[in-house]
Amino acid sequence: MAGHGGNRVILTALAANVGIAIAKFVAAAITGSSAMVTEGVHSLVDSTNHVLLLYGSKRSRKPADAMHPLGYGRELYFWSFVVAILVFSLGAGISLYEGILHIIDPEPTSDVTVAFVVLGVAAALESWSTWEAMREFNLARGSKNIFAAVRDTKDAPTLIVLLENAGALIGLAAAAAGIALAHWTGNPVWDGAASVVIGLVLGAIAMLLLFEAKGLLIGESADPELVAAIRACAEGHASVCAVHEVITVHHAPNMVVTVISADFDDSILAREVEQAARDIESAVSGKFPIVARVYVRPMDCPAG
Repeated sequence: MAGHGGNRVILTALAANVGIAIAKFVAAAITGSSAMVTEGVHSLVDSTNHVLLLYGSKRSRKPADAMHPLGYGRELYFWSFVVAILVFSLGAGISLYEGILHIIDPEPTSDVTVAFVVLGVAAALESWSTWEAMREFNLARGSKNIFAAVRDTKDAPTLIVLLENAGALIGLAAAAAGIALAHWTGNPVWDGAASVVIGLVLGAIAMLLLFEAKGLLIGESADPELVAAIRACAEGHASVCAVHEVITVHHAPNMVVTVISADFDDSILAREVEQAARDIESAVSGKFPIVARVYVRPMDCPAG
């Protein structure tokens, strides 16, 4: 489940985005900039998303019960999926709508100094939030490159904050460029074009988040290194002839359930097979704390 580090990342992003959203809407009211309105909506959507992630994190820590014997860990993935939908429908949709509307019926931007000051402050706050998320992400990715780590990560909240912040920084740059071009050329269409660019960026990020969240919600296997280590641990038991299959599923970022199909020596008694299975379960759970549940499925050694 999302631990303390993950919640710290979300809280940092929430604090930054609430402040940024207020500043952007004030600046939009003063300047009349379409890009600033879009950026304000973007930050407001991000703030809502972070509240939902905190709620999902809290729900995911509920203990197992009769209705959910493996716990509520996947609630975190469900709310991550909801967040991705909100980024797509609200963030990208409103940005595109506002941009197209401003291109069709352009309005001049006034007092651009206020807009640039707000964008600079927003960039500083987003950079702070991004640094926190990147630090947490780097702790988990180890030696993997960033693209492989994004593809393989099971920590959906940190990934969402990281990608949202990346989109926010791109959006701030687009907004600054649109406002600057509109001011220098005297053509306010550039301001609307910046909103469209922001919407397209948010749409692309939302699609990536939807893809990742869907995979986690359905159930993804653990890293191949962990699967190989679990296999080696089971094969190391004296009573095991071979390990046929190791199935793993992430039930939460820090919770893996595994099923091990093991061939046991035909010469040992049934109670010895049972004891060996318990030994393997204890060994795997003790060696890999992330593995919360271990099930060993005994099989006979093939004849000959």
